[in-house]
Amino acid sequence: AIGIHLVVATQRPSVDVVTGLIKANFPTRISFAVTSQVDSRTILDGGGAEKLLGKGDMLYMPTEAAKPKRLQGCFVSDAEIERLVYFWGSQRKEEAAQLKVEELVSPLAAGKREGFPEDPLLKAAKQLLEEHKHISTSYLQRKLRIGYPRAARIMEQLEEGSAKGEEQKE
Repeated sequence: AIGIHLVVATQRPSVDVVTGLIKANFPTRISFAVTSQVDSRTILDGGGAEKLLGKGDMLYMPTEAAKPKRLQGCFVSDAEIERLVYFWGSQRKEEAAQLKVEELVSPLAAGKREGFPEDPLLKAAKQLLEEHKHISTSYLQRKLRIGYPRAARIMEQLEEGSAKGEEQKE
């Protein structure tokens, strides 16, 4: 399956947990430092992971390789993550205090559609409306072969257009 990545992790790499069937379906493997050569063999089908230093040191076994490659991933400690989260949180509080409530309200939340282009399928939807007099969102989905969100937006544009047309007639 193209585009699907699945990561399987375990704290105890024993043959009871990482079975042969699992290993057969995960040809690419990564191992961080383990306590014994047996654990390394369970993950990589060979030793070496027991000699790793930790802190991001890893063995990467790609599908096409005969032996694993040693890599260094970035190691971020829990304390460093906490400091970073605290820093970001404090920055946002200062920014949020400076913003006005009006600036936080989205034009879409207020029901304004200014600045949004007309949907290219709006003309086709208008033709369907003229032919059938009454149409629904699901009808637009079927006839124009589009999803619900786009069909709903087109329906809104049709409704806005008919309201503008009524205003112009008066």
